[in-house]
Amino acid sequence: MHPALRRELFGALLWAALGALGGYWLGGAWIGLAAALALRLGLYIRYLAGLRAWLDQPKRRDLPLAGGVWGEVFDGLLNLQKRNRKRKKKLAAILAEFQASTEALPDGAVVLGPSGEIVWFNAAAQALLGLRLPQDLGLRVANLVRVPVFTEYFAREDYGGEVEGPSPLNPDSTLSYRIIPYGAGQRLLIVRDVSELKRLETARRDFVANASHELRTPLTVLRGYLDALEPETRQGAALAAWHAPLSEMRNQAARMEALIHDLLKLARLESDVIQTRQDLLDVPRMLERVLEEAKAMSKGQHRFEFEAQPDLKLFGRESEVQSIFGNLVANAVQYTPAGGIVRIRWWGDDQGAHFSVADTGIGIAEKDIPRITERFYRVDAARSRAGGGTGLGLSIVKHALERHEGRLQIESELGVGSTFTCHFPPHRVHRGEARSERYSTAH
Repeated sequence: MHPALRRELFGALLWAALGALGGYWLGGAWIGLAAALALRLGLYIRYLAGLRAWLDQPKRRDLPLAGGVWGEVFDGLLNLQKRNRKRKKKLAAILAEFQASTEALPDGAVVLGPSGEIVWFNAAAQALLGLRLPQDLGLRVANLVRVPVFTEYFAREDYGGEVEGPSPLNPDSTLSYRIIPYGAGQRLLIVRDVSELKRLETARRDFVANASHELRTPLTVLRGYLDALEPETRQGAALAAWHAPLSEMRNQAARMEALIHDLLKLARLESDVIQTRQDLLDVPRMLERVLEEAKAMSKGQHRFEFEAQPDLKLFGRESEVQSIFGNLVANAVQYTPAGGIVRIRWWGDDQGAHFSVADTGIGIAEKDIPRITERFYRVDAARSRAGGGTGLGLSIVKHALERHEGRLQIESELGVGSTFTCHFPPHRVHRGEARSERYSTAH
């Protein structure tokens, strides 16, 4: 038992004994005992009434003055109140600092409760989303921000990444929406105005496309003159000494044409205009054509292994899927030394459809793999240019895959080889009737 309780119990017993003794002297011990206990009980009730009043109005009432265990209880409550006040002041200071820092942010910040109700938002969110203070506090954000792409994003409760959509105030403006879960069911909505970024991206894309178109005409004229001069550079002709320079000029003109072609293709893939037409693609037959082109490119210097699931087809756009297959296989041939092996595989499972190209080539350093799909990024610039590459092939593959909701997986080791695997989602896969030809062959 706590010492204070023991003292209180001893005091109560002493009080009762004194009351009984006084009553005995007056001729009634039990009456004296009852009177002493009643007085003690009255004192306790007075303390309880004072505690009840203090709990109702702690700022306006004072706790009764008491000794013993009651005094210790009241002192403990007062100390607890002081600590809570200090903690409250500290939390208020932290909250004020948080609100001041978020008010300075150019991005909108909205704190959401477990049901998606608005708990707090900063001035930027008020300007970007048109929220009103305090009218919109407590209302569900999905009822106030009526943008279809955001409503779908909010409802699915899978908040990986972010989505872009029009502003609820100005359809010509584009906002980026991102939800970050935290705490016990709470979420933080971050809203950013990306209109200027989108405009600059469009301007860059248009510039590349327009510049590429404009370069086509003078390049066509240049190649025409080079082709016309080619007969005059043969052995014994008047311009025989110019055969090597003109041949190099023709090679570089052809390389420029390939570069312009890839730039235009990349600009189309990056455009905001998504082609809605989806065809059912016979991927095994497409890969047969890719294989024939690769064998022609190899000129018998490589061994090819080809395996394709014959009934596995894909919903997509043929030209873009053909770019994915063609660029990956061409890269494997280009970066695999003579005598190497190129393995092409197409198969499906519960996770969707998969296309892989594995080679026994020079490989890629681990530090280069994250950047290998960037425009014009070259692991071996001298070899790439010597082979006639434009540096845009893997960038085209990446963007074409994104247009088909796919992803690219790269595994490589220097001096051992590389494996590029494209993963397509299950809803784009179609399993039709198998054809009679065999597709698991070695060439």
